[in-house]
Amino acid sequence: MKSIAIFSSGSGSNAENLITYFRKTQCANVSVVLSNNQEAFVLNRAKRLEVPSTTFSRNDFYHSEAILDVLEKYEVDFIVLAGFLWLIPSYLISAFPNRIVNIHPALLPKYGGKGMFGENVHKAVVESGDKESGITIHYVNEHYDTGSTIFQARCLVMPGDTPESLAAKVHELEYKHFPRVVEDIICKL
Repeated sequence: MKSIAIFSSGSGSNAENLITYFRKTQCANVSVVLSNNQEAFVLNRAKRLEVPSTTFSRNDFYHSEAILDVLEKYEVDFIVLAGFLWLIPSYLISAFPNRIVNIHPALLPKYGGKGMFGENVHKAVVESGDKESGITIHYVNEHYDTGSTIFQARCLVMPGDTPESLAAKVHELEYKHFPRVVEDIICKL
């Protein structure tokens, strides 16, 4: 069985969805949750679901081996970014080639890059007048949101949509597709 590490900076609803999903599969399980935010609600979710978690500093992430040590301790095979807001350093990408994926709440390449997350993305989509939005699941490289696309799902942006109503549609797509797509990739490793 493959071991998954989830990196998350915030609420962790996608992390919880992944943890719950992989408890029902034979392919992989979530072994650890890592966060760069000591106040992130994802840590409460991990505790409630009895998944080990750890936090780390910017220095730990960018200037030490601390993260690799944690991943080695949990024998991690695959990394999933679920609302993780920091750029992944090259040492981590080298250690996990084509084994780090991210979910983005828009149809990349539109609305990607530094600062384009959560409400910022949905607000930009609504203000642009685009007729559709969605999710992009992609491999992670050394740049924000530019890794190869694995999967996209779309939803309509209606004339009365607000950033909040669009976020609800996008979250629905995330919950429906993210675990299955991750499972498809991991089971082929």
